[in-house]
Amino acid sequence: MKFRINLSVIFLITSYYSFSQEGIPVYSDYLSDNYYLIHPSMAGAANCAKIRLTARKQWFGQDDAPSLQTLSFNGRLGERSGAGIIVFNDKNGYHSQKGFKVTYAHHIMFSRDEIDLNQLSFGISGGIIQSQLDETSFGGTFDPIVYGSIQKDSYFNVDFGASYNYLDFYAHATIQGLVETRRELYTDYESDNVRKFLVSAGYVFGKRENITWEPSVLFQLFDTTKEKSLDVNLKAYKNMNFGSLWVGLSYRRSFDGAQYRSGSGVAAQKLQYITPLVGVNYKNFMFAYTYSSVTGDVKFDTGGYHQLTLGINLFCTKERYDCNCPAIN
Repeated sequence: MKFRINLSVIFLITSYYSFSQEGIPVYSDYLSDNYYLIHPSMAGAANCAKIRLTARKQWFGQDDAPSLQTLSFNGRLGERSGAGIIVFNDKNGYHSQKGFKVTYAHHIMFSRDEIDLNQLSFGISGGIIQSQLDETSFGGTFDPIVYGSIQKDSYFNVDFGASYNYLDFYAHATIQGLVETRRELYTDYESDNVRKFLVSAGYVFGKRENITWEPSVLFQLFDTTKEKSLDVNLKAYKNMNFGSLWVGLSYRRSFDGAQYRSGSGVAAQKLQYITPLVGVNYKNFMFAYTYSSVTGDVKFDTGGYHQLTLGINLFCTKERYDCNCPAIN
């Protein structure tokens, strides 16, 4: 072999976001018209109520490979408020999480006319997350910290965020895991801080009757470990008689990595994802597919990560604003 693979290096690089965070892992599903999934301030921000169902599967053919399912709903409450709910199930080997979040958001309009979009939003989510460790198949030599049963621990947490939408520009900032938690699922020394910071921004330009373009970025920072990553994204939309078609490309790179032995020397690798995505909006229905591939020499599997998103828009009003703002109009 060209290099010697350490199993811990593989999981650090290829599963970085599957186990280094609590709550819903942040993949590329937010790009499928699903910003509410990561930013509570987007609850009820659009002119439609939105239902989004996502399903993600990694490492096909591998037992107990990471998988994630989410179901979310958000919509308006009156003229200036919004609400939403998210339920999710996340599984990665012997570890799994499930839970729900309930959201309230308030939207402040600064424009003098309803046609011009100039909106500042604040949102807060509260929810329960249950972490589970299945030790029933561990077996082997006696270990005093292995109980041989299913260990569970639940905790309450809060997310808080703000969004600013001005014509074709948008920006979001969210703190996930605002409250320190008391969990002793693995060891007595497990960190109580699961706090994470998300900042994203984007701009949409072009003529709506032809093709519009949407470059955007997303930055993530984990408070305890100081792990950081950056997404650079580009989407293109084409309006059709039945709705719209869109395609996109996302590139994720972490600022952290791991070293491994390569030949007679030592090499380093950082997490890098490349994710093409495609979607269609047909009347009030939405379908999207994303395929993520990890680049670099150290990989657990040569296959990619597949994710599907199904959506329904309900109680829609006509486009309220004169802007290129697909997440709002």
